[in-house]
This record gives sequence, C-alpha cells and structure tokens, in this order.
Amino acid sequence: MKPGLISIAVPVPLYTAFDYRLPEGLAAAPGCRVRVPFGRRELTGVVLKTGVEPAADAAEGHYRDLLRVLDAEPLLSDEQLALAAWIADYYRHPIGEVVAAMLPVALRGEEPATLRRAPRFAITAAGRAALAALPARSQRLRDLLVQLAAAPAERAAIAAPAAVLRRAMEQQWVAETQADMPLSAIVAPIAELPVLTEDQASAVAALAAAPCFGVHLLHGVTGSGKTEVYLRAIATALAAGRQVLVLVPEIGLTPQLLQRVRERFGAAAVAGSHSALSETERGQVWLRARSGELAIVVGTRSAALLPLPRLGLVIVDEEHDVSFKQQDGLRYSARDLAVLRGQRAGAPVILGSATPSLESLQHAQSGRYAWLRMSKRVHQLAPPQLQLIDVRGQVLQDGLSPTLAAAIARHLQQGGQVLLFINRRGYAPALLCHDCGWSAQCRNCDSRMTWHRGRGRLICHHCGARQAPPRHCPQCSSKQLVALGQGTERVEETLRAGFPEARVERFDSDRLRSLRALDTLLRDTREGRVNILVGTQMLAKGHDFAGLSLVGIVDADQALYSVDFRALERMGQLLTQVAGRAGRADKPGEVLVQTHQPEHPALRRLVDRGYDGLAELLLIERRIAGLPPFAHLAMLRAEARNEADATGFLQAALACLPVVEGLEALGPVPAPMERRAGRYRAQLLLQSQERAPLHRALKPWPMLLDSLPGARAVRWSLDVDPIDLY
Repeated sequence: MKPGLISIAVPVPLYTAFDYRLPEGLAAAPGCRVRVPFGRRELTGVVLKTGVEPAADAAEGHYRDLLRVLDAEPLLSDEQLALAAWIADYYRHPIGEVVAAMLPVALRGEEPATLRRAPRFAITAAGRAALAALPARSQRLRDLLVQLAAAPAERAAIAAPAAVLRRAMEQQWVAETQADMPLSAIVAPIAELPVLTEDQASAVAALAAAPCFGVHLLHGVTGSGKTEVYLRAIATALAAGRQVLVLVPEIGLTPQLLQRVRERFGAAAVAGSHSALSETERGQVWLRARSGELAIVVGTRSAALLPLPRLGLVIVDEEHDVSFKQQDGLRYSARDLAVLRGQRAGAPVILGSATPSLESLQHAQSGRYAWLRMSKRVHQLAPPQLQLIDVRGQVLQDGLSPTLAAAIARHLQQGGQVLLFINRRGYAPALLCHDCGWSAQCRNCDSRMTWHRGRGRLICHHCGARQAPPRHCPQCSSKQLVALGQGTERVEETLRAGFPEARVERFDSDRLRSLRALDTLLRDTREGRVNILVGTQMLAKGHDFAGLSLVGIVDADQALYSVDFRALERMGQLLTQVAGRAGRADKPGEVLVQTHQPEHPALRRLVDRGYDGLAELLLIERRIAGLPPFAHLAMLRAEARNEADATGFLQAALACLPVVEGLEALGPVPAPMERRAGRYRAQLLLQSQERAPLHRALKPWPMLLDSLPGARAVRWSLDVDPIDLY
C-alpha cells in the first residue's frame, strides 16, 4: 500500500495544489508552513490536507519529499483555509497565491512565527498600599498608580513620563508583567459619552437589536455622526468578548479613526494595519490578531484577510470607495470579503457611507440589507447645496473664475477656511509647443506626460516614466513651450500669489509622502493654522475640519466625458463627499462648482436632488442597460509587446470559453488606453444577468487559458466583478 500524501499550496501561478510525501519522523497539520522542493527551487508552502491518496497510475518516485516543517502548530486555522479556498474559487485565482496573500510578508518565508509581546506594567501590592498614602503633590505618580490599579498597561498606553514610571519601579510599586489584559480594561468607555442625535440613537438601537449576522447600510449625510455609531457598536461587541475589524479605504484615513478608537477604548488592544508599517510590524499585528490579543483592528484593504478567531463585528467605512478593490494580482474586493467574513462568523456588518455604491443601495432597496438612514448633521446645520458656476466665456486665472476668487477672499475675511478640489496632480497636464502644436507624449503609453514644475520633470501618471522637459520644441525648435491646464501645483502657486497673507497647503500624494507629514498637516488644519487647502481626492472623504466654510471644485467636467459606465456614479460620490467637508461645525458651508456643462442632466440632477436623486436616476439607467448591480461581470485582460498577440490571445480565449446559456461575451476590443508601459492592452468582457452562469463558465476557463498556444506571449489576468473597465 502506498503511503498517504500531503497536499500543499505553493505560491506559484498555477491553479492547483501539489502533493508531497511526508518523511518519517515529521508531522504537519493543515495550516502549517513547510519547505518543499519545487523544480530547482525551494519554496515555503502551506499544508491544505493530509492523508491524500496517491494517483492510481503514479509511478514509483513520482512524489517528492517535503523538506522541513516550519510550524509546530498550524499558523492558519481551518476557518482561514476555508476562506482561502472560497477566494480562490470565486476570483478564479491560484490557491497557492491566495494562501500566500493571507500571510504577512514577514511570514511567507522560513522566519519563526514568534509573537513579541511588549512588556506590560502592573501595580504591585506595595504600590496599592502606597497609593492610599501618597501626598497630593505627587499627582503624576498617583495618576500612574490609579491607571495601573485598574489594569496592566503597555508603555504606549501609559500617560506618565518615563521618569515617573522609573521612580515607581525603583520603589517596587510597579513591575513588568506578562499577564493578559483583562477585557474590562478594553471595554471601559470614557466617563462621558456624547449625547446621540435622534438619527444616531435610532441606528444604535437597530444595531443593538441585531447582534447576529446581517448587513446594515449606514447611509448618513456627511457630518451626521457615523463614527459615533461605529464606536457604540464596537463597545457592544467588546463587551461580548468579541473582536472588531474596521476597514478604511485609504491609509490617510487610518490615523484619525485609530485616534478616535484609542481615545474611546484605550491603546492597549487596538492596532492599525496598513502599508506604512514595516513588514515586521505588520507581521506582529497579524500574530496579535490571530492570538486574540488585539480587540480592534483598523486597517486598509489587506486587513480583510487578517485572522480574527473571535470576530464579532465588521465595519467598512466609506464602503463605496473603489480602493477596496485590489487592481492587480489577487483582484479581490475587501468590502465583499468583509460581508462574507461577517456571515461566516455570525457577526453584524456595517457598511457606512454618505454616498453608497449603487450595488449597496440596490441591496438596501430590495431588503437584503437593513437600511439605516441618517439625514441630519450632528450640528443641525443643513449640508451645503452645490452651486454651479458657468465658466463659459469667463477669463480664468489658472483655472479660477472671478466668482470663485471673490468667494475665497470673502470667506478668508470672515475667518473661514477654504478647500479647493482638483483631482489632478502636478503643475499642468500637458506641455505644448505654441508654434506647431507638439505635445510631450509618454514614449510608453497613449498619454501625455504631466508637467511637475516643483520636481522639474515631466511624469507619466500611468507608467511612472519621467524625463527633463525639453529646452525647445523637438519638432520645430521653437522655445514657445507652454504649460496647458491646471494641476494642484499650479492652483497652489496661484493662490499663494493671490492671497499672500494666507497659509496655503497642498494635499496630494506628491506633497504628503509619509504618515507623519499627513498627521502634521491634518493637525495644523484642524487647529486653524492652515487657511487654504488645495487637494485631490485624498481630501474628499472622512476628514472633519470644523473651520472649513468654503469648498471650491475647480473642474467638475472630467467625469462627464468618460467611457466608463461608473463614471457618473463616481462623479456624484466625489462631489458630494468633497462638498460635505464644508459647514460641519457652527459655520454655514458654501460649495461652488465650476463647469463648462451646467446643463448636463447628471450634474443638474446632483445639484437639484443630491446624490440620492442621482443614484435613483442611475439605477434606472443601469436596469434598462443590464449593467451592475442588475448584472454580473468578469473581465479578461491581455497585454503584449505587439497588438496582434494581445488580440489574438483573447480571440483564442473566446473560442475556448465554455458555452453557457445566459452568458454574453463582448469583445475582444482594445482597452480605452491601448498602450501602457510599452505594452498593448486588449480586453474581453463577460456579462450575465445571473451570477451562476458566469461562474459556471469561469470555473474551467483559466486552466484552458494556460494551455493556449499564445499564452506565453502575453500577460493575462481575470478580474471577477471588475470595478475599473479602463
């Protein structure tokens, strides 16, 4: 009888697990990492199953021995392995790469999975005795002992200066301990909670009445206090001894939400998970979450894959944001995985947004999601209304109309802060020759290069190529080179010149390259030291600036010409979110929108009836057109050095697509930007009114694609539920 085998997920782009023999003397359970020979390499894989029967026709020596077992106990639980299997099946992605994605980079090799706990400090019996006798002048020492009398704490959670802690330890009133943190130290709320508005109280009551799985769309206007509802729901979950996962779309929103959570529940059992952490730090967050030591994790997209054995609540803030969809590699939706994880854990899921995605709105309207509406702001001021500025025929100063410039001056004079939104980085989107019309094109992409004057470089925002600007026109030798259009740099420069007494700051990824820089600018803005902010969509959501009274949208027209069917939805979300930054405290807000298309029906609908009215119109159009959320999509993309290879591969892929009733294939066609980073791109769209036919066709398809004659000449990817068709 042949010995049983062990099935291992190996991080390679192949749609199967691999079977190995387990040498005598070694033991490995599902979820353990192992080292295996793979071709001429050694790789770290994860055990999926043991006791696998060899193939009946397998020859002697067909199976290789695994080399080493790296974990004495499983690193991935059965629950996580089941989640990995679901992800691989739904998104049609190789299981080995899915399992690798569920591990932090620090644990994808041979490194031991060692949780390095920071020392905690606890009060001793001598300290308790001393506390009663401390004189009033020893206030800092008293505060320290009072804090530790309630529960041990890590150094980061102790407010006392180092010298005070050192003195307490010298007196043997405080000692280091490895004792677990009592749950009461985590869930104890601050002494006085804010008074809830009627809308907040209704939402909190609805969530409290549904402690098991269910998806709740928390649809609240900007400034309605959704974060306070999150905090009340978190307190309920913690009181039940459960863990909480909070997802945010961008790293820029992580620090402020982390701060709010730590202020409410303390820092000891709260952690962030995002790309600004080192790989070692992310590995430790992963291990702390897995051990149950972390009560609350606030993280970006990848945090949806964290191990949370006691998951009791999932929150997705700004659920509409496209950043929750991974756009390369494993193309998963963190929002959709969050819903799945809540379902599997029996935990409620909160999807929060002032501008919900049309998919979530449709689920709420159909009754699949509970719909919690919050229509009023906490500070009772009504959300500001969009006011259109028709800039046709007006003389613009670097993109700013006289009407907008006058409004800026008026609000500054009244002590308000101003935000100008332009969703375009750099100084100008094009560099042109005034004499012959030449423009600086990217050599690798079908795109113009953006002029970044601060860096002195032309930069392609699609492939990252950069070069110095020419001193004269390469085509006609003219020196009349002009920067055409506006980016954040140019608007910032214009505002500094026009309002020299004001502090003007730029808020984009070029200016803010670290969390420290972001924190500093946010703090200065909140404290009123910044008068005018110029920014991209980094500023559009989540930020709360009490002094902000004017929002100016420099150009609202970009989305009106897009080929993407989701462009108008995103335009409505973006403008509404940006507008929502104004008038959030005691100052009424004003929002001015510059446009060359003031009669555009979508723009008029947004102005007259708000995002809800626009969403109602777009849902009707989507239903008629048979587009999501009333249909399901998958996109096969191919790119190659020459156009024929990319298109030829997709034609062969279409020919071997399983025939399934109800499935429609559109294409292949060139991508809207056909050439990017030196490669030609084409795409094939699959569409079905029901999910089942689409996935019946997708299940065997990737294995067939791998065997196509032209597969080696192209890079191809399959995107299930694509969010970007560009």
